[in-house]
Amino acid sequence: FTAVKLSSLRRHLKTHSDEKRHVCHLCPKAFRTATLLHNHVNTHTGNKPHKCSECDTAFVTRGELSRHRRYKHTLEKPFKCTICEYSSVEASKMRRHVRSHTGERPYPCDQCSYASKDAYKLKRHMLTHTGEKRYECYVCQARFTQSGTMKIHMLQKHGDNVPKHQCPHCSTFLSRKSDLGVHLRNLHSYMEEAVKCRDCEAAFHERYAFLQHRKTHRNEKRFKCAQCSCTCNQ
Repeated sequence: FTAVKLSSLRRHLKTHSDEKRHVCHLCPKAFRTATLLHNHVNTHTGNKPHKCSECDTAFVTRGELSRHRRYKHTLEKPFKCTICEYSSVEASKMRRHVRSHTGERPYPCDQCSYASKDAYKLKRHMLTHTGEKRYECYVCQARFTQSGTMKIHMLQKHGDNVPKHQCPHCSTFLSRKSDLGVHLRNLHSYMEEAVKCRDCEAAFHERYAFLQHRKTHRNEKRFKCAQCSCTCNQ
């Protein structure tokens, strides 16, 4: 990569860094750049600054608007396969398609011989090793390895008794609209004075983000013995 401006080079270098200094005040997510954070905050607030000139649709990011125009208006498919007649609206879809020709599987599992053509399928495969059940039923707290299995459970076990009001900022569901209002005020309202974590230097302007952060310290063993390798959490 080469750039005419030093600022462009610095911006490019951030794509190689794992440092995420820009923290969302509405959820625990963090981002490498202020632009990525700004786009993410728009998903919370519902702000969609990028409006289509040919219809009433608006989008959070410029990239989403560009894809919309190609899919709905121009029907342009600028990414063309050099091996067959396939063409695509998005570069990522073209990269996946090319792997069907080359047989390339760039996402290998580090615990078995499985390898995948895309990162999402590898993440789903890893659950077979870890047994992790990331998806929790918000009615009975049953846990599942896949979101599809959880949705089937919801329909079969709970049906029409499922709470209707979902928080737009987290996975909480509530039965009454008034309860949702209380939840939003207590957990998701912006606080002028940031709450500071007692175990690290992190600070948050929203209670939910602070509580999510506190979970990262639950099993942390911060106290180390100066004479041996023993560590403790108290």
